[in-house]
Amino acid sequence: MADVASQPEGSLAAKVDHLFRTVHSRAGREYTFEEVAEAIRVRGGPTISATYVWQLRRGLRDNPTKRHLEALAGFFGVPPAYFFDDAVTEQIDSELALLTALRDSSVRRMALRASGLSPKSLGALTAMVERAREIEGLPDGPDEEAGS
Repeated sequence: MADVASQPEGSLAAKVDHLFRTVHSRAGREYTFEEVAEAIRVRGGPTISATYVWQLRRGLRDNPTKRHLEALAGFFGVPPAYFFDDAVTEQIDSELALLTALRDSSVRRMALRASGLSPKSLGALTAMVERAREIEGLPDGPDEEAGS
């Protein structure tokens, strides 16, 4: 059986897996394959089974129809280009990383408290956070676009 971790970065399986790992239900957990297939059916999408969704995530199937990819993109709230265009994938993954970080109530509270501070104060906070990440041996976060 193919292992998701062994899928090449940028492969369809890796992208589908990333969406499962980062876009969660309101309960804060990964969607099940059954939930994805059922939601696509309810929305009037193409026929897709939970097994087929599992196969796409595992890399056992890698040539879905355009309609299946559009339905998966719609379910996870990303544009269909996420699966085809590396620049779009990179941009969406950066946005998903931010949303994932904001799930943590401590991170969210810190971001809200920083709102309204001067650029100089925000720069000082950024430097402190970067230094704390270095001390704790955490990797650099994704680069942000200037002015974001």
